[in-house]
Amino acid sequence: MNRKFLIAGAFFGLLAVILGAFAAHGLKNLISEQSINSFETGVRFQMYHAFLFLILGVIKINSEKALKWIFYLLMLGVILFSGSIYLLAMNALTSFDFTAIALLTPLGGTLLIVVWGILLLNFIKLKNK
Repeated sequence: MNRKFLIAGAFFGLLAVILGAFAAHGLKNLISEQSINSFETGVRFQMYHAFLFLILGVIKINSEKALKWIFYLLMLGVILFSGSIYLLAMNALTSFDFTAIALLTPLGGTLLIVVWGILLLNFIKLKNK
């Protein structure tokens, strides 16, 4: 088992549940329905990747180098993708214009795609038993 993946998965899962409840109850009357939907997209993708962290924490990947890259790219991807969506969705509540960080969302999404690509390549390289 890989402890850092398990910790990251549990942390992102916990945070996704908290933020999802916050959106459903705390933000419901404060931001538009479109912004709530965007916020929920960030929560959903964060939870998907929390599950991925947990799965990767218990399976064996042969390449330590690939595992290291996967961990850091996945962390950064979730933070940039979901984090920027959260800030953009709550833009109307602040005096700061978060649209300046809008390019972080596709950058984070690209990092998540790269992680899935690395995983695919590693799974293709697995030997049949």
